[in-house]
Amino acid sequence: MSSSSSSSSTASIREIEEDELARWVAVVNATEREPGRAEGVIADFLDWKRQAPLTVWLLGEEAGAAVGAGRLTPGWHSPPGVARADVRVVPAARGRGIGSALLDELQRRAEVLGVPTLDVEVRDDDSGSLAWTERHDFREIGRSVRLALDLTPIEEPAVDPPHGIEIVTWAEQPELARGIYDVACEAYPDEPGSGDVAMEPFEGWLSQDMQGSGDRADAVFVALAGHEVAGYAKLAMSVRPGYAMHDMTGVKRSFRGRGIASALKRAEIAWAKREGFHTLETFNDELNAPIRSLNEKHGYRPATGSVTFRRTP
Repeated sequence: MSSSSSSSSTASIREIEEDELARWVAVVNATEREPGRAEGVIADFLDWKRQAPLTVWLLGEEAGAAVGAGRLTPGWHSPPGVARADVRVVPAARGRGIGSALLDELQRRAEVLGVPTLDVEVRDDDSGSLAWTERHDFREIGRSVRLALDLTPIEEPAVDPPHGIEIVTWAEQPELARGIYDVACEAYPDEPGSGDVAMEPFEGWLSQDMQGSGDRADAVFVALAGHEVAGYAKLAMSVRPGYAMHDMTGVKRSFRGRGIASALKRAEIAWAKREGFHTLETFNDELNAPIRSLNEKHGYRPATGSVTFRRTP
């Protein structure tokens, strides 16, 4: 969310399809506060729309120039009646109401689709967007801390799983998909703020969460207790060279407290080190004390976080 508009807009707002996505992505890139963070995202946005086909892309234009971008994503890890929204305005065009016009159109389309409540995510160091969001009647519902691990100075750790546990990759044993899903069905609802999000059926989860453009089966690590999947951890490839993102770490409730999550974390770090990555990143909800403690124990340090806001008509 990058906008600070306050007055009536003269921009035109329209929906676009894939043939104009490059113009839309150019606006998104122009609003990124970290250079290089959004490079190569066209393929990712196409992939996300494949996984959430009701996604809407809006383009804001002034005199034919693309100055704003809006996105509505219904049906993507959201509670019933809630859609994710994103509004971007290039710095030179802010303060002219473009962000408000984009938001109004996103709201209208969300209501037509039966998802009138909107969630937006804002960097916690972006004071302009934070203020804009609050002025538009969004209220904070959660915060996440971004943690980063610099791999360059560390040695590859030993995985050292607890007794009776074997760590394998999904690439080595693709037949474990159902077992991984069983873990996800227990772990997802236990994440702070996710208790009211309906779990996708197996095929939908497999497509949305495990087979995206940044996913690799050899970067999914599975903890086996005999033939039972006790837990798993997954890395997703970042659009930035040398970076990978922790996507999920989950352990079945009956296996928690045995050090399985720690072993999975070490397996990820060791793999990333061998593969030549220099940084691992993760987002942890501020209320998720166990996973934050686990990451800090393994050397992860805080970076820029995010704030989630919700607006209910």
